[in-house]
Amino acid sequence: MIESASTSAPPVRTAVQRRGIERTQAILDSAEAILAEHGYAAATLKAIGEHAGIPTASLYHYFADRGQVEAELVRRHIPAIDERFAASLYEKQITSLRDGVDAMIDPLLAYFRENPGLLQLWFAGRSGTLTELGGLFDESWAERLWHFLIEHKLISATTPLFAVQLMFEVGDRLFDVAFRRSPKGDDTTIDEGRRMLTAYLTTYVP
Repeated sequence: MIESASTSAPPVRTAVQRRGIERTQAILDSAEAILAEHGYAAATLKAIGEHAGIPTASLYHYFADRGQVEAELVRRHIPAIDERFAASLYEKQITSLRDGVDAMIDPLLAYFRENPGLLQLWFAGRSGTLTELGGLFDESWAERLWHFLIEHKLISATTPLFAVQLMFEVGDRLFDVAFRRSPKGDDTTIDEGRRMLTAYLTTYVP
C-alpha cells in the first residue's frame, strides 16, 4: 500500500505543475492580447484575470503584481529578438558601417511592428525592471557588434566599447521618438537615426 501511494504521487504533482504552467501561459497570453487590442492602461490585473478566466485573487498565486507579469512577458520575447539580431548580423553580408547599423535596427523595428503588445509594454509602460532588462540586452548586443565591426575592420581596433554602447543608448531614444510619432514607427525618424548612427561610427573608421 505504501509503495502504491508513493508511486501515484508523482503523476499528481505533475498534473498540478502542468496546470500551473498552463495558467501562467494563459495569464501572459491574456496580458499580451489586452495590451495589443486596448493599450497599456487597459491591461490591469483584473482585466487580465477576466480575459484568462482566472479569478483576480488566484492571479497572485502566479505573479505578485502587474510588474511581474510585464517583466515575464518581456523575458518571453527576448529569445526571439535575440535570434533575429543574430541572423541579421551573422547571416547577412555586412560590408559597411551602414550595414552594421541596419543589422541592429531592422530586426527590432520589424519585431515591434509585428508585436503590438510588446510595443505597448515597452513604450507606454516601461518600468524600472523593464528598463533594466532592456539595458542588459543592449549591453550584450553592443559588445557583440563591437567585436564584429573590429574583426571585419569596419572600425579601428582601438575603438572603445563605450562608443558602441552609446550608439545603442541613442538608438533606444530614436525608437522612442519614432513610435511616439507613429504607432508603426515613423520611417523618417528611423531613417534619420540610421544616418546619425552611421555618421557617428564613421569617426572610428581605421
